[in-house]
Formats: sequence, C-alpha cells, structure tokens
Amino acid sequence: MDYTGTEAASVVAQPATAARQARRQALSVLIQDARADTLNLFETIRAQLKDLRVPLHPNLNPPLWELGHVGWFQELWTVRNPYQALGLRASLRAPDQSAESWMQTCPARRANADALYNSVQVIHASRWDLQLPTVQQTLADLAAHLDHSLAHLERTPDDDHGLYFHRLALFHEDMHHEAGLYMAQALGLSITDPRWQPQIRPDRATALALDPQDWMLGAGAPGGFAFDNELIGESIPLPACEIDAQVVRWHDYLPFVEQGGYQRAEFWDEAGLSWLKRSGLLMPLVLQRQGGHSPWQRWLYGQWHPLEAGEPAVHLTAHEARAWCAWAGRRLPTEAEWERAACTQGERFAWGEVWEWTASAHRPLAGFEAHPYRDYSAPFFDGRPVLRGGSFMTQPRMKHPRYRNFFAPDRNDVAAGFRSCAR
Repeated sequence: MDYTGTEAASVVAQPATAARQARRQALSVLIQDARADTLNLFETIRAQLKDLRVPLHPNLNPPLWELGHVGWFQELWTVRNPYQALGLRASLRAPDQSAESWMQTCPARRANADALYNSVQVIHASRWDLQLPTVQQTLADLAAHLDHSLAHLERTPDDDHGLYFHRLALFHEDMHHEAGLYMAQALGLSITDPRWQPQIRPDRATALALDPQDWMLGAGAPGGFAFDNELIGESIPLPACEIDAQVVRWHDYLPFVEQGGYQRAEFWDEAGLSWLKRSGLLMPLVLQRQGGHSPWQRWLYGQWHPLEAGEPAVHLTAHEARAWCAWAGRRLPTEAEWERAACTQGERFAWGEVWEWTASAHRPLAGFEAHPYRDYSAPFFDGRPVLRGGSFMTQPRMKHPRYRNFFAPDRNDVAAGFRSCAR
C-alpha cells in the first residue's frame, strides 16, 4: 500500500505545516517574526564583532553581506518579480521566468544591489572585498524591503500560487538565520537565547520495528508550499526496518571515541579516512578532555561546558556518522526510511533535535522540475548526502518531515548528527 505521509506526522511538524499553508494574514506575521529574529541575531553578532569582519572561509559570509542578501532576495522575488502573483503558474505564461530573465527590467531599490548580493553571480571569496552599504544603510534597505513586500502581499491572491514567493522568501530568511547561528558557533560567539540551545534527553529510547511497505518519497502534489527537490515523488519499496526512535546521543557516541575509533581505519571508508587525515581530529570537533579521566567538555557558543551525555551528538560529519555505525554494527537510514518513520510513527519517532545524515544522495526525484529559484537545489545534485529533520538551531517552521536538506559530507559546522538502523 502506498502512503502519502500525511496520516500521522509528528507534532514537531505542526509549525512547519502551518507555515507552508499560511494565508496572507498569518504569513505576514511570520515574515515579520523572521525579520525580527534576523535583526536580533545580527545585533548579537555585531556586539561581539565590532568591525563585523570574519575570516575568509568557505562556510562563512561577511555578516553585513548576509544581512543585505536576505533583504535583496525578499525584494527580488516579491516586489521586483513581475510574475509574483502567478507563483508557479508563471511557468505556463513565461517558460523562462528565472530572476536573470527580468532582473534588468525590474531594477532594485538600491542601484547596485544585484552586483552586491546576487549569490549566484557574486563569487564567494569576492564578498570580503565588496564596497557594501553601511550598517545603517543596510538596515534602512531591509526596512524598506519588508514594507514593500508586505504591501505586495496584501494585494496578492490568497492562494498557494499567489503566496508562493512570499513563502519562499520567508523560508530563505529562516535558512540564513540558521547559517548565522552556525557562524556564531564556529567563531565562538555567545548566543544566550534559549530557543537555540540543545535539549537533554537522558532516556535510551527503544528502536522502532517497521514492516515492509511501499513509500511515496516526496510531497506529490500537496496543498501549500513545497521546495522543488521534494517533488514530484516516487514510490520506493521499503523492506522491514529497525530504526532508532531518537538520534544518537553523546552517551552512545563517546564509547566509540574512548575505544580509539578515530585511530582505527577499519571503521572508516576511503572518503572518511581522507577526511580524517585532512582534519587531524582524534575526536569530534566540539569535544575535549584534558586528561584520561577528566570529564568531557563540549564547545557551545564560545564556551566549554561540562558535557551532558543526554544531549544529541552534534557537529559531526557524515564520515563520523558512518564510522560510528561501522563500529556499532549499524547503518544509516535511507531518506525514505527516515521520512516514512517521521510521517507514520507520530511522537514515538523523536526528531528535530539535530539535522540527521542519511545514506541517500541528494538527487532529483522522478519528474523533477526546477522552480523559478533555479539555483536552490539543482546545482547540488552532486552526490552529497541528504539530511533530514532539523536542529536546535533551526526555526521550528522549517522542520517538516518532507524537507530535504543537503550539505557536503565533511561539514561539521552544521548542527548535524544521526540515528541508525539495524543492518
């Protein structure tokens, strides 16, 4: 029997479902809420980085550029977009409705905004050398972008097509908010907001036994918003599976470290061994122990804290996840196995604490067609793993059981961990 996955999704997904289906009034509130969080995080970072300068690094962006980019994206897709009210129906009216096709005829509020903030065209390393507007000018731009976008929203058809680009801008801003928390963690900046802290779950939950089932991977044709890499969906025959009811926690992961797992080549595949050599790590990036019998400590937002063994193991690469599974005689779930459990097992399947590496490569599902924001997912169908769920750094409205995240397997700045399945 095929299931669409709407029958028993966890309560974790409720804010995400509400956001994806939000109509004009509710969506306006969410957009303003996202902007408030963007500005609050920027001010937190600004207070600790007086000159707003960060090291040139592939996983970072200058904070002032990030701030300007968020506003530019919102203006581009909601205010400047001539097909904004048509949403995805624009493809029927204008087959080439990508931003580049109309960017020149619908100029930005700031004359050189496209040359500064278009992430597709502006080479990453060059962002450190751009002559950006001042902080006050950037904040004024963001306020104007928000006002204009909300005014457009009021005049937009109150349906899934009309609201598509406003929802897209909302989730794009949420993604950059999470990236800002990654940056704060990487640079050792203090984040005290309790919403963005990991939670302790000391109990050892039992595994879930799932019977064989055909599963429809992907959203099919849902009501509300969906990202293009979630569509159109394909039926996957799944064998019986025993999957962890919650993610691996530090009390599960530490024995692997303490038994020399980072020095034992038999647990690492070729890519993992190459990463180990490059990184030089003998334990996860965020852990330290001063002596053989000292308590473990965990690095979080600029401070070493006593490790809470009941917290989810986090800031792990896909290589570390696979190596632990080899050591434990387990395996990573496929994304279809993960999605099926998240959508059918309700609260028995705990998720949303960390992004979860899966055994599946990020690829187009059957019938894939890129949405107007063509650079969202298609450039990243390159074999990198899919991650599922969401983390303690993720806005709750981003945590949807169908959402397919994707990062390079050696990223450990991301708040990622994993769960396992029986072999």
